[in-house]
Amino acid sequence: MTRRSKAREVALQMLYQRDLNPDVDIYTVRQMVRQQLSDDDLHNFSWRLFVGVLECRPALDAAIQMVAENWTLSRMAPTDRNVLRLGAFELLYSDTPHRVVIDEAIELARKFGTVQSPQFVNGILDQLIPDEKKEHDSTSR
Repeated sequence: MTRRSKAREVALQMLYQRDLNPDVDIYTVRQMVRQQLSDDDLHNFSWRLFVGVLECRPALDAAIQMVAENWTLSRMAPTDRNVLRLGAFELLYSDTPHRVVIDEAIELARKFGTVQSPQFVNGILDQLIPDEKKEHDSTSR
């Protein structure tokens, strides 16, 4: 597991925790992240992902909902829902290459979800790749 993969895993765990227990204090979450990631760069990366998803959650949920045919967010497994939010955040609000984002999300879905989760996550995130990231990928070959 790469270092950033571990940071994404911690961010996912905190998003899951917050999704199921919305009253969890954000400072408690930060302590939990710090306990799992002692490296400052990884801690900061994981924290930025967590906070970014929280801040952009309405827009992320709307984007996911728009492409998730026959699914509502409330019907999705909490792990899948939060992997999708994390992946959508990185796709839409970071400069991380879309192939890295999707590969990382698939691995998180494989580790924490069901047998169908990786394919489900891949199918939805693939539809959320911004055009400029697709174009950048095709021109860099």
